[in-house]
Amino acid sequence: MKTGLDHYVDLQSWLHQWEPRCKLIGLTALIFAFAGVQNWRLIPYMVGITLAIYALSQLPLKFWLTRIRYPGLFLLGMAALLPFVAGETVLWSLRGISLRQEGLLALVLISARFLSIITVVLILLGSTPFLTLAHTLRTLGVPALLTDMLLLVYRYLFETGESLTQTQRSMKLRGFSPKLERKTLQGLASLTGTLLTRSYERSERVYQAMRTRGYGAGYRRANRPPAWGSLVGLSLCLTTALGFAIAGVILG
Repeated sequence: MKTGLDHYVDLQSWLHQWEPRCKLIGLTALIFAFAGVQNWRLIPYMVGITLAIYALSQLPLKFWLTRIRYPGLFLLGMAALLPFVAGETVLWSLRGISLRQEGLLALVLISARFLSIITVVLILLGSTPFLTLAHTLRTLGVPALLTDMLLLVYRYLFETGESLTQTQRSMKLRGFSPKLERKTLQGLASLTGTLLTRSYERSERVYQAMRTRGYGAGYRRANRPPAWGSLVGLSLCLTTALGFAIAGVILG
């Protein structure tokens, strides 16, 4: 199955070879550290670390650009008005529209934090096969039922998308027109119901097939201890995350 996230999982960068448990823990620690940044003076360090990790992953710039588009539009829609409505220090004003310093700094901080977190998440997903990631979550103590559900959702999300595309194409061939009227709403409601029904029936068939093949019997898989290089990378990430937490307390 081809997805938008696993095209570059076979690269040979150090980040791709990083032991999955250490990678997941280390990058997750950085994500939480970035989420806690509240002072604009930490922005250059946060962005610099993010760029360094992305360069270390050897993922192409196109991978980031094509996947940051929709999160970027969401950020623009949510925070674009901050420089004009938040704060008291006016930097520029024209015909009742004022650009305020506090709002501008808040926008820069939110944007840098948001983009850094999204980039680290993309690095994690883009350098680790999803099956490996799910297994890593299980070895770290996440219940098997949750990891299995995550895998199934990930697997059949694309199948549902293909079914939606095919159904929409069939509706258009039969004269469906996306206009804002009662008939259109009825058609969309029927489309949604059809997809839900098909998804439920497919989930039943998949579950029965899994039970027939022994699902639920349980298994254990031995895990080798991480190599020293992976432990060093984990230590650097945890130290960096702790440094951001301490700096945030000092800078207030």
